[in-house]
Amino acid sequence: MSEQLRIIISGGGTGGHIFPAISIANAIKAQHPNAEILFVGALGRMEMQRVPDAGYEIVGLPVCGFDRKNLLKNFSVLLKLLKSQRMAKRIIRKFKPMAAVGVGGYASGPTLNKCAAMGIPCLIQEQNSYAGVTNKLLAKKVEKICVAYEGMERFFPAEKIILTGNPVRQNVVSATITPQEARKAFGLDPDKKTILLVGGSLGARTINESILQHLDLVEQSGVQFIWQTGKYYHTSIIEQLSSHKPLPMLHVTDFISDMGTAYNAADLVISRAGASSISEFCLMGKPVILVPSPNVAEDHQTKNAMALVHRNAALCVKDAEAPATLLELAVKTVADDATLKSLGTHCKEMGLPDSAARIADEVTKLALKHKNN
Repeated sequence: MSEQLRIIISGGGTGGHIFPAISIANAIKAQHPNAEILFVGALGRMEMQRVPDAGYEIVGLPVCGFDRKNLLKNFSVLLKLLKSQRMAKRIIRKFKPMAAVGVGGYASGPTLNKCAAMGIPCLIQEQNSYAGVTNKLLAKKVEKICVAYEGMERFFPAEKIILTGNPVRQNVVSATITPQEARKAFGLDPDKKTILLVGGSLGARTINESILQHLDLVEQSGVQFIWQTGKYYHTSIIEQLSSHKPLPMLHVTDFISDMGTAYNAADLVISRAGASSISEFCLMGKPVILVPSPNVAEDHQTKNAMALVHRNAALCVKDAEAPATLLELAVKTVADDATLKSLGTHCKEMGLPDSAARIADEVTKLALKHKNN
């Protein structure tokens, strides 16, 4: 049975779409080792590298997003969309998928539209608490909609919704290193309270400024810090720190490859409010201060953050206020064991484990039903 399973997974654009997509593929392969999985992404986007790195075949479509500021530029966007739809049709005819999965992002629109039109059962996975445009448009055409937050009936037909949570990087949440060992790995005191600051692989200017403007507080806090600056900002930050006296309590790096160790080292995390990151915090029960990025579609990071704040599962600081207030709040919070415990407990209650396997189950059901029709 498994050798006949053929699944298309489409979408990408950001790590928040790609990591779940790969996790779903891995879960399908775990259940059906001989399953054939083909990814369909957008040319020039990060999935074209990340998916092959994970061991899967991917084909790219020329699709891109609409320019909301300069409408005249959208003529070429429409041409690329039409070309992408034609290409998607050829890909589907050649691969003959039994089911298709959309994870959001430019490519999932034309791919799942064509799959649905050709009678292929489709499932979409929405990572955020505020549904993306592509998934909202696809909702009427798909069989199942896997979501990570309650209350998504305001975007999708209730009868199609399955609350599965977001698939996460298993090597992050399954790390078994102790906090003391993890802090030693970063060259820090194994017994001191530690704050981890992450702004994504490219970094977050606001989070970086929150440290740079308060180096005296860093030094006097009695706390130690692991600071992922992001590759874009790293050189400039190192130059600025070179004019300051040494700060041995501050571990500065451009990128952290082993996030499992970093999370375990931290008593408190400061992070953007991307859906994948939040799902990791919830599964680990990690106290977190969220600083939602204002530069995302429909301000969905703020909505993600507030879903936790309303359950007393996280603190939130507005991006514009962070440089002035974030570090002081973090130092105060990390010293309060009762607050840390409360945040961690409530955060853990929101975690939904085995998300990838649950989504893989739903995909398999659709595929086998299609095969038997």
